[in-house]
Amino acid sequence: MTFSIVARSDDGESWGVAVASKFLAVGSAVPAAAAGIGAVATQADANTSYKYLGLAHLDDGATAQVALDRLVEDDEDREHRQVGIVDSDGNAATFTGAECFAWAGGTTGRSGERGGYAIQGNILTGPEVVEAMERAWIGAEGRSLERRLLAALAAGDEAGGDSRGRQSAALLVVRDGAGYGGHDDVAVDLRVDDHADPVAELTRLVELNELYLTASTPEEQVPVDDALMIELESLAKAEGKDSFREWVGSENYEMRVAPGLRPAWIDRRVLAILRGDAQ
Repeated sequence: MTFSIVARSDDGESWGVAVASKFLAVGSAVPAAAAGIGAVATQADANTSYKYLGLAHLDDGATAQVALDRLVEDDEDREHRQVGIVDSDGNAATFTGAECFAWAGGTTGRSGERGGYAIQGNILTGPEVVEAMERAWIGAEGRSLERRLLAALAAGDEAGGDSRGRQSAALLVVRDGAGYGGHDDVAVDLRVDDHADPVAELTRLVELNELYLTASTPEEQVPVDDALMIELESLAKAEGKDSFREWVGSENYEMRVAPGLRPAWIDRRVLAILRGDAQ
């Protein structure tokens, strides 16, 4: 009752899952990923144990296909299952049981030397959903994994998606040290549990995730000299804060300003927001 894509980035550093469905809180059931190990999507009559067992098989050194084979061979209800897997090396595998409701099917492919993807769906309007997702994935080469997965999901949605309608969507991306403050590997973990247009809402949340929960790249960092520091303190006080650091904390911009009372840099987008220049 779902369409999804699991993939590894072309640079070999990120793994993720994007999924949408006419099903409440699809993000709670379908996706799983672990940095350096791989990603799994379990759907149709979803066996949620596939997520943890699949990652465990991958962690033990199994390829995506071997891990998938192990999952389905031990499942008496395998013909009602659908699953996609990508491993640490970017190998991908997909499975659609014979009893999944039509239209159901999937495809796999390789993206560069290190990236790989599996796309699958059931109760879809037709094969055009999977085909559109694959075209969008290939066409988004060079973008971040989260943006590329989102592009594929949006294309599937626009092509018809779940034949029963829309309700929820989710995006999960992991890479080493990408989490809040660098303390875990979760780069993106967003869910739209019940919405009339969940993929569009998920896109909005990804924008916010990039602002608040994604670390600035060196290209986005503006060095803070004495003159800029004086300006930052003055602007923060104009906003009713005792200091610039208090403003950063109150606005949740810790991932986009260097630590310390005298930060070495500030993200250019955050600087524009504080100056009132943001578009």
